[in-house]
This record gives sequence, C-alpha cells and structure tokens, in this order.
Amino acid sequence: MKEYKVRIRETLEMIVTVEADNAAQAREIVERNWKDSEYVLDAAHFTGVTFTVPSRNDRER
Repeated sequence: MKEYKVRIRETLEMIVTVEADNAAQAREIVERNWKDSEYVLDAAHFTGVTFTVPSRNDRER
C-alpha cells in the first residue's frame, strides 16, 4: 500500500462591523483588532471543512 497525505482545512468565519472612512481602513482596523485578540474565533464560528489530496507539485515543495 502507498501512503498519501491528505490536507484537512477547517474554516472559521466571523463578520464584524466597524466605522471607517473607507473599505481599506475598515480592513486595517479589523486586522489590527484581530491581532490584538479582540476577535477570537472558535468552534461556534465553524463554517465548513474540506479534505484534499495535494497535487504532485504541492507534495514536492
């Protein structure tokens, strides 16, 4: 039998609302707040999972 690596990718998602002058600034604010642990995603924010076998090119990296 051969061995295969299978990637498991879980997705967590949260939508937050912030006040900003534009979309770029809103993203910067949210990214900074996330880095400062103001938003913590956990199992309650689970939105899906995928299972994939990486292609030959991915395995060689």
